Amino acid sequence: MVEGDAAVGFTMMFLQMWGVTEQEKERYESYLKPADYRLPKDADASGFVIPYGDSPLDKENVGEQVYLDILGHAKKYVHIMTPYLILDDQMINALQYSAKRGVETIIIMPHIPDKMSAYLLARSYYEELLTAGVRIFEYTPGFVHGKVFTCDDEKAVVGTINLDFRSLYLHFECAAYFYKHPVVAQVEDDYQKTLEKCQEITIADCRNFPFFKRFMGKALRLFAPLM
Repeated sequence: MVEGDAAVGFTMMFLQMWGVTEQEKERYESYLKPADYRLPKDADASGFVIPYGDSPLDKENVGEQVYLDILGHAKKYVHIMTPYLILDDQMINALQYSAKRGVETIIIMPHIPDKMSAYLLARSYYEELLTAGVRIFEYTPGFVHGKVFTCDDEKAVVGTINLDFRSLYLHFECAAYFYKHPVVAQVEDDYQKTLEKCQEITIADCRNFPFFKRFMGKALRLFAPLM
């Protein structure tokens, strides 16, 4: 849970989205507590919590740029959890390049999907990612709905932003970016505990996946921007 002054950003995002959907103009001050952004001298300045939002109404794909920045600057590892994996060429290249330059790049996906079409489409990307060195795991007990990036014991992102076209380009989304904050270790610990309940997917698994399902996954790429 995000508390304190960092939560003000999320409150503002909600009010702005409410204003768009309801088409009403309203002053936000009555919903916000005055924040004092001065840092006390004796404060424990243990890192940063940065709330941010992404809107389809502007031309800034903030969610995508944050993910690309993490992938591009990672030195040791990038650990990703996402319920959906529907990628454009730019994100595919970023994931592949991360793995090819020696960064441990791991993706956790659900083993039991909520939407079979989205799952088959996600599977269509597996082999090209695995070939580049990306490791993919599926959570066998069921469905994972977390949207998580952790990187190098320094950075973590937790929010609503999936690795798919809708989240990255079409939806109102939000997340919290943690930098050198104690919560980064907690997010990574949760990731590792989830990883223990996953099975790793291999290239052989991809090639042994039923032909009809592989065909459907490739065909669904035609509709990827809508999914």
